[in-house]
Amino acid sequence: MDPEAGGPEIVKVTPLQQMLASCTGAILTSLMVTPLDVVKIRLQAQGNLLPKGQCFVYSNGLMDHLCVCEEGSNKVWYKKPGCFQGTLDAFLKIIRNEGIKSLWSGLPPTLVMAVPATVIYFTCYDQLTAILRSKLGGNETYIPIVAGIVARFGAVTVISPLELIRTKMQSKKFSYQELHRFVSKKVSEDGWISLWRGWAPTVLRDVPFSAMYWYNYEVLRKWLCEKSDLYEPTFMINFTSGALSGSFAAVATLPFDVVKTQKQTQLWMYESHKMPVPSNMSTWAIMKNIVGENGLSGLFTGLKSSKIRS
Repeated sequence: MDPEAGGPEIVKVTPLQQMLASCTGAILTSLMVTPLDVVKIRLQAQGNLLPKGQCFVYSNGLMDHLCVCEEGSNKVWYKKPGCFQGTLDAFLKIIRNEGIKSLWSGLPPTLVMAVPATVIYFTCYDQLTAILRSKLGGNETYIPIVAGIVARFGAVTVISPLELIRTKMQSKKFSYQELHRFVSKKVSEDGWISLWRGWAPTVLRDVPFSAMYWYNYEVLRKWLCEKSDLYEPTFMINFTSGALSGSFAAVATLPFDVVKTQKQTQLWMYESHKMPVPSNMSTWAIMKNIVGENGLSGLFTGLKSSKIRS
């Protein structure tokens, strides 16, 4: 608002400040959320031993990462023995027997991917929102939707090939020359598009999530400010708006999250065993298969943990 009109002066945030803020937020988020996923994986592993080559999904609160099990020793964090009776029991036993640092096992390699993706996403969203509001006016309700869609679409597209390379490196120790040969061979055999395999279900989950999240977030934040007679939102208003809009978007897009996880896992298993990929591996075919085997509830597997992470 113009200071001459009686409102407070708005401090403009530079792109560098936005990058630093989103980077700090990404690291803090991963430190808070990762222990939940580490405990979930440890609980799953004790009832279903993970053989070499099998995949599991690791979430650091910022991104989901496909991880491939290594050799059969118990030295890797997800194969350490433990007799857990539940989530709280697992937390306490891991801290007591292995030290509190074990709650963040496997985090550093994923941050190499997740932090840049988060910085790209939030910086692009803020910049696009500012540009669109300066061109179209500040009261256009569809601005958060457009900015959210474009920002997430761009972040997913940039990071997707890097995530494929990270998964390949995690499954087997590669030198940079071997990695270059792997990428070159994959491109020559299947084309450049093969580097974005698994991109479609990720976009189907992340882009609608981003559009719903930012629209509801901006609407809720504005409404709460008006109800509280405030010009600028407080921390609690931002937190409440983010929690409510994130929970709603997570529930609405969970079916695509379930399909994405299953498709990425199946694709990796076929490729690692050098088996031809079946023709019925499309997103919609996998979704119909899940409904056929488990009913509609199968598309909402992990609903509680998704709401907590969001």
